[in-house]
Amino acid sequence: MTSRTVAPTLAPRARHMNLYRRYFDLVASGRKKIEVRVQYANLRNLAVGQHIRFACGRDECLVEVKRVTRYTDFEEMLDAEGPANINPDSPREEQLANIRRIYGPEKEALGVLAIEIEKVP
Repeated sequence: MTSRTVAPTLAPRARHMNLYRRYFDLVASGRKKIEVRVQYANLRNLAVGQHIRFACGRDECLVEVKRVTRYTDFEEMLDAEGPANINPDSPREEQLANIRRIYGPEKEALGVLAIEIEKVP
């Protein structure tokens, strides 16, 4: 009998981001195509091909960044990206209100990022 060493499969290096449960479930199911964030300094260099590990409690989901688009505000972003890509279960005005509850006007003023994502199998 011969022994063979098998190299461990390494998960890609990933940024860590938390999500509320309702958004996490949409990402994990593959239904949420665009993640919305404000342009904090630590996200300015986010680039295509990088990985994000979304977490909600103990649950995690790994995605790859397919595109990053910058917008002036949430309304511009929703109009350009289409609300169904951000939350297919919620109408535009409800999404805008929810996003603005998470990020106040001072955060929106930093600029808005639409991050197109694809779940990594």
